[in-house]
Amino acid sequence: MSRIRIEGLLAAFPKLVGSGKQHTYVETENVRYVYQPIEALYLLLITNKQSNILEDLDTLRLLSKLIPEYAPSLDEEGVCKAAFKLLFAFIEAISLGNKENVTVAQVKQYCEMESHEEKLHKLVMQSKINETKDVMRRKVTEIEKSKTDRGKPDKGGFGSLRTPNSFSDMGIRGGGPGGDPIFGDMDSFTHKAKGRPSAPAPASASTKVPGGMKLSKAQKTNQFLESLKAEGEVILEDTQPSATQSRSSYIPPSDPITVTIEEKLNVTVKRDGGVSNFDIQGTLALQILNDTDGFIQLQIENQDVPGLNFKTHPNINKELFNSQQIVGAKDPNRPFPSGQNETPLVKWRIQELNESSLPLAVNCWPSVSGNETYVNIEYEASEMYDSRNSVLEWSIILVDQSNRSGSLEFTVPAADPSTFFPISVGFSASNTFSDLKVTAIRPLREGSPPKFSQRNRLVTYNYQVV
Repeated sequence: MSRIRIEGLLAAFPKLVGSGKQHTYVETENVRYVYQPIEALYLLLITNKQSNILEDLDTLRLLSKLIPEYAPSLDEEGVCKAAFKLLFAFIEAISLGNKENVTVAQVKQYCEMESHEEKLHKLVMQSKINETKDVMRRKVTEIEKSKTDRGKPDKGGFGSLRTPNSFSDMGIRGGGPGGDPIFGDMDSFTHKAKGRPSAPAPASASTKVPGGMKLSKAQKTNQFLESLKAEGEVILEDTQPSATQSRSSYIPPSDPITVTIEEKLNVTVKRDGGVSNFDIQGTLALQILNDTDGFIQLQIENQDVPGLNFKTHPNINKELFNSQQIVGAKDPNRPFPSGQNETPLVKWRIQELNESSLPLAVNCWPSVSGNETYVNIEYEASEMYDSRNSVLEWSIILVDQSNRSGSLEFTVPAADPSTFFPISVGFSASNTFSDLKVTAIRPLREGSPPKFSQRNRLVTYNYQVV
């Protein structure tokens, strides 16, 4: 069958389907169309008139069960995204024009094409990679030790210069066609360099018309910092990874020990003022690269925050933690786990905070006049309207002490003010509410304390204005 013939059959189908009738098939002189509506689409099977219609209906039912297994959504966009997966699944269900006696589970198994030999090969390759990394780390350790023994540095080279960060990355997406989003006090969430005010990070705002607002991080921080450097500004580099960087851009640790302190905000703010939910959950996780560095204890300190409650891992000495704020194993002869994965050691929760502690305030004031709704959000920013999702994304390159608040002006058709809520806000910072940090690492065996790095980040898990 030629391509032109297939296109002609498909083009004739919409004319044959009547809106006032409900059938599962339509016949012409030469072919039979067996179809089934799936939301706004049709699942169509074209056969000759000599085909058994009962078998064709059974085949159609099988195909209709396969589509939701592979398509993320039953619309044109979702089906197009999964076109090749659906094609492979249909080939397993229909072979040479005849239905295969298979089930949905069997089709999924055939399409996955899992191979034991392939898995074994990947495990062997990963084992070789890990072994090579271990050899590399041992060589680096031997070289550093030999340099220390000689008591003099290498000639003709420069060591790496690492300076503290003078700004905190804070990516914000917020808003709706509401009025004046006000960025709250961020002083407690920024690192300050000596003699220079901290420079905040990029922010972006997204306005949904009229179904609420969605906020996320801007992606142009590095370009902006490069432009500042080109103009002669002094930008201090950060030794810790930016809080706004995604997990996919994760940088492998270079130090033997890495401590990660993360707090997640779960906040629900009322549109008329007040907070209905303000919950913070934190985690202290430890990553150790070498087995020999596992025999350690962590000395920590934190601010005295109301409503702060700690919970330690079952294998952590709880009495030692409560009395001296030292994180150590119950059995000193048992090291902390090593490898590429982080091990959570301490968790905490903060609940008794009020509205004054919010790091970001967002105010939305829709104004309806006649057949239009006026929204004034003063700010110079890059704007992009997503017509498919009815979202206005508002991207702000920099937010600092001089521009804590701003606005953007636009007009939309008249709508109920309640349709502009909820407003979802997303941001991140490098300082936490508890200000928990590791001040020292104490080795339990002879030797100098191992080097360690520390990463702090505050992220939003759920931050809404309702």
